[in-house]
Amino acid sequence: MQTVLITGCSSGFGLETARYFLDKGWRVVATMRTPQAELLPPSDRLSIIALDVTDAESIRQAVDAAGPIDVLVNNAGIGMLNALEGTPMAVARDVFETNTIGTFAMTQAVLPQFRERGAGVIVNVTSSVTSKPLPLLSVYTASKAAVNAFSSSLALELEPFGIRVRVVLPGRAPTTKFGENARERIGDFPPAYADFAARVFEGVRAQTGDITRSSDVAEAVWRAATDPASPVRIPAGADAEAVFNG
Repeated sequence: MQTVLITGCSSGFGLETARYFLDKGWRVVATMRTPQAELLPPSDRLSIIALDVTDAESIRQAVDAAGPIDVLVNNAGIGMLNALEGTPMAVARDVFETNTIGTFAMTQAVLPQFRERGAGVIVNVTSSVTSKPLPLLSVYTASKAAVNAFSSSLALELEPFGIRVRVVLPGRAPTTKFGENARERIGDFPPAYADFAARVFEGVRAQTGDITRSSDVAEAVWRAATDPASPVRIPAGADAEAVFNG
């Protein structure tokens, strides 16, 4: 039986991915800052572990508790929405600490066991905005684009050890908590950007057509984890696929 460790399982993509791998018969280590057992169906193949990807000791304890794993899914992330001019650098650092440095740290923590075994898969969940930029998301986009570049280089670095690296790039997912999460870090828009921001928000509210569902991301992560022939970058969701195929 294979084991996957997934970060950020309290909602959205991480939660759906944990459910998907459980349904496929895998052992799942679902991590979240505050464990909530009621989010997932009881199973002897499920472990729910506390993990803060910005805390080195939390990472060490979680990886030790998880035991041997076959796949790491770096899904934990936080949203950020503001004009750069109005973004406190402390907030920008928080975004990078979770989205970027957290991914580096989790990956580093599992590499010794993957290397010694000569096998393992790392799946990093980023965003399609790294390919189709949007306004007011510059800090968030940069944090995810850094993971894309990191993953491309790391894939070459780890190939001699039999370790695969993949990136899943979801599109817009209004049914997840990303918007709510991002709004917590909006703060005050600089007055000069207020009218522009209002137009951007109105445009988002008016959008129709293809979106990304959490199930799209779970399926893309599954493909990344189980298909050695999959590409390094895998779009997730009809809108994300349109960006890549357009």
